[in-house]
Amino acid sequence: MRLAILLIPAYACFGQTFELRPVEPVRLATLVDSNTPVFWRDGRYHAFSSSGTPLLNAGPEAFQLNESRPVQLSGSPEPLWVESVWEDADGTLFLWYHHEVTGICPGLAVPRIGAAVSFDGGRSMTDLGFVLESGHPPDCSAKNGYFAGGHGDFTVIHNPADDHFYFFFSTYDGDVAEQGVAVARMRADRRYSPAGAVWKHHAGEWNQPGLGGRVTPVFPAQADWRSSEADSYWGPAVHWNTYLNQFVMLLNRSCCTPGWPQAGVFISFSKDLSKPESWPAPEILIGAGEWYPQVQGTGPGETDRVAGQRPRLFVRGFSDWEIVFSQPDPEMPASSVSKVRGK
Repeated sequence: MRLAILLIPAYACFGQTFELRPVEPVRLATLVDSNTPVFWRDGRYHAFSSSGTPLLNAGPEAFQLNESRPVQLSGSPEPLWVESVWEDADGTLFLWYHHEVTGICPGLAVPRIGAAVSFDGGRSMTDLGFVLESGHPPDCSAKNGYFAGGHGDFTVIHNPADDHFYFFFSTYDGDVAEQGVAVARMRADRRYSPAGAVWKHHAGEWNQPGLGGRVTPVFPAQADWRSSEADSYWGPAVHWNTYLNQFVMLLNRSCCTPGWPQAGVFISFSKDLSKPESWPAPEILIGAGEWYPQVQGTGPGETDRVAGQRPRLFVRGFSDWEIVFSQPDPEMPASSVSKVRGK
């Protein structure tokens, strides 16, 4: 049964509109506990799904995955969740993963973000070290139910305009002013040696080290992640939209009761990744529901990182909606917002 949800075609800062339309339900993968990065190789569609141990799923085309195998890890810590990938022209695959340190605080973990490389299409991965880590000590009194701090739940997107990889990640500790969704970046030519090459954005500058530095969030938390009533965006998924000619970010939001409840899926837009302040306040796309929203492009060669006007919306690996983007109508006031009810 399709749940009634609030769909909001809305005008964002550049005037584009968006709406959800129902489509035939599909499931991307059977095991989804994070962002699910995908890529094409040898004419086949590949998707990583993770729940502490990553799987590589493949099939003849998008959404028809008939093969699944565990990824062979070489030097990478466990548990880990592969959340973003990038394929070079020569087929070398770069992967970034969320790892959770356990055993520090009873019942709570501390995430950090690492990098790896694969020379066999993702069947195995060789670790390249950690690239993003909090500089704050874990807080074992945190009451969110999952994390005592750390950086994790992220996406990585390449920006050809300045040849950098941008990391949009969730930060769960320190002063509440440093919690929320933050951003860091790395020159693309450091992808083989990324440890120490990632720099966080703080106070208008890209000058804080990825390992231990401070952040100024793109979307700050409204209530402390350490409380039982945290209120914050988290788990960003970013793609380049070829129809809009800008970047699109989907986000989870947790608010405002114990247990990390999902308060909905939100969306924001930016033309320039080098200017974190260019992202406007997110608009709601879906109320409540599951975690881990992201798009999957349906055109030739499209992925979770590149999509067109009508990508599939996936939430925790399941899709029964597409997002339809539209360019601004010159006759429509920029402040106009309409709402419809899904059925």
